[in-house]
Amino acid sequence: MREMGWLLKPAPLAGIGCAAAVLLSGFAMQNSQAPTASRSGVSAGASPSLEIIVSAAPGVMYPPEAGAGAGHEAGVAAERKSAADKLYPDGVHLLLVQASKATPLVPEFAASADANVSFDGKSILFAGKKTAADHWQIWELELAGHKLRKVIAGDGDYLHPLYLPGRRLVYSRQTGHGLELEAALYDGTEQLPLTHLGADDAPVDVMAEDVLEDGRILFETGFPLGTASVVSSASSGHPELYLVYSDGSGVESYRCDHQEAQKLGGRWGGRQLSYGSMAGDVLFTHGRTLGRFTSPLSAEASVVAPAAEYAGLAEASEGNWVVSARRTARQSFSLMELRPGTKRLKPLYAQAGMNLVEPVIVAPRTTPRRHPTALHPWTTANLMALDVRISRDGNLAAVPAEVRVETLGADGRAVDLGTAPIAEDGSYFVTVPGDKPIRFALLNAQGGIVRAQRGWFWARAGEQRICVGCHSGPEQAPENRIPAVLLKTTVPVNLSGGAEGQK
Repeated sequence: MREMGWLLKPAPLAGIGCAAAVLLSGFAMQNSQAPTASRSGVSAGASPSLEIIVSAAPGVMYPPEAGAGAGHEAGVAAERKSAADKLYPDGVHLLLVQASKATPLVPEFAASADANVSFDGKSILFAGKKTAADHWQIWELELAGHKLRKVIAGDGDYLHPLYLPGRRLVYSRQTGHGLELEAALYDGTEQLPLTHLGADDAPVDVMAEDVLEDGRILFETGFPLGTASVVSSASSGHPELYLVYSDGSGVESYRCDHQEAQKLGGRWGGRQLSYGSMAGDVLFTHGRTLGRFTSPLSAEASVVAPAAEYAGLAEASEGNWVVSARRTARQSFSLMELRPGTKRLKPLYAQAGMNLVEPVIVAPRTTPRRHPTALHPWTTANLMALDVRISRDGNLAAVPAEVRVETLGADGRAVDLGTAPIAEDGSYFVTVPGDKPIRFALLNAQGGIVRAQRGWFWARAGEQRICVGCHSGPEQAPENRIPAVLLKTTVPVNLSGGAEGQK
C-alpha cells in the first residue's frame, strides 16, 4: 500500500500506499500478444501522414480535473442535466487533424470527446452524446469505414474510455458516489467496478489517464485519495496520479512526494513515454510546467520545456511530442510540436476561437501486458504491515500499541471497525471489508493517535497485500525475517465489520 499517506501527529494522514506493497494474491502476469509497433508509431513534425485526433471546444475543458485553482478557467457555468456535463464546455467535438486541415470526426453527434486509439491503430473509443439530451456514452469508431458501435450505455454518464488488453476497456462511470472507474469487455458485458471510494454525501471522482505497458491503469483523482470531487470541486486538495491493476487490486500512489506536487498545483494528464532516454517514464503536467516520473527516482523529475500552459500530449515515433499548449491565458490552446530537451514550440495546427486539447496520434502501438486476476472468492481482504515504524516522514522510535481500521458510512462519516494489536517488531495482520473505503490509524497504549491517514483507499474483495511500513515509499525493501505477528498466529484479526469473510 505504497503512499498510505501517513503523517506524524498532529498532521493527520494522506492518501494510500506509500510503502512498497507486495501483492500476495492479486495478479499473475501474463505476456500479451507481440507488439504490433512502438507505443505510438508515426513521425511528428512536418510529416503530412501524421493524423491527430483532438477534442475541440470554444471553452476550456482541460484539465477538468484540476479546476480553476490550478491555473485554468472553471469548466462550465451553465446548468446541465448531469454533473458530468460540467466537465465539458458547450460545443465540444472531436476533430481529425492532418496536413494542417481539420475534419469533424463524428459530425452526427451533438458532443464528443476523450478519444483513445486502439492498439492496432484502426479504431478509437470516445465519449459522445448523439443528442444534447442524451447521457454521455462510450462509442467505438472504426476509422477506415466510419463504422460506429455503441459500447457502454445506461441511465448515467460514461466518460474517458481507454482500451485494455484482452478485449476489455476501462472508463469512468457516474454513480451516486461520484465518477468511479469501471472495466468491461468490448461488447459492454462483464462490467467490473475498479475503484471503491466516496459515499452518497461525499462523492469522489476518478478518471483513467493511460494504460501503462505493464498493464496497470494510471488514473487521476484528488489528494488525499478519496477526499475530492472533480465535478463539484468540493475539495481543497490537488490532483494527483495513482495506479491500479485492471481488476481493481493493488491501488497505490505513483510517487509519494505530494507536498512538492501541491506547491506546483498538482499533477494530471499523465502519459507513458516510449522513446529516447525517457522511455518508460510517465510525463504529466502541472498546468504551466511539465514533470515526469522515472524509475530510479522516488520523487518527480523536472522536464525542460518552454513556459506555457499544457493541456495534453502525444508522443510520435521519433520521440517528438505533439502537445496542446498556449503561452498566455488569453490565448486558445493549439497543437504544437515539442522536441524533448528544448524550449521551442513549433506550431502545428490552430483554429480561431477553439481550444484543441488532449491530442492522440492515430497509429499502432504496443499492446500492454495482461494481468489475469488471482483474487480469492471472498467478501473481505487480508492486509499486513511489516513494520509500522518505518516512514519516509521519519521513523517512529517506539512501536505503537494498536492499529485502528475505519470505513466510510453512507453519510460520509468515518465508522470505527475496531482495533488490532501491533507486534513488538511493528507488524500487524488484519482482515478488512472488501470493496469499501478504509483507512488506518496507529494508536498508543492510551488510545491516542500516533499517526493517522487523512485519505482513504480500498482493498478488493479477495485481495491479500503486504506493506513494508506506513508511507515508507517505493524505495524501501522489507527486512528478511518472519513478521512477529505471524509467529503468534497466522489468523488475521477480523476487522471486517461483519462481512461474511473467507469461506
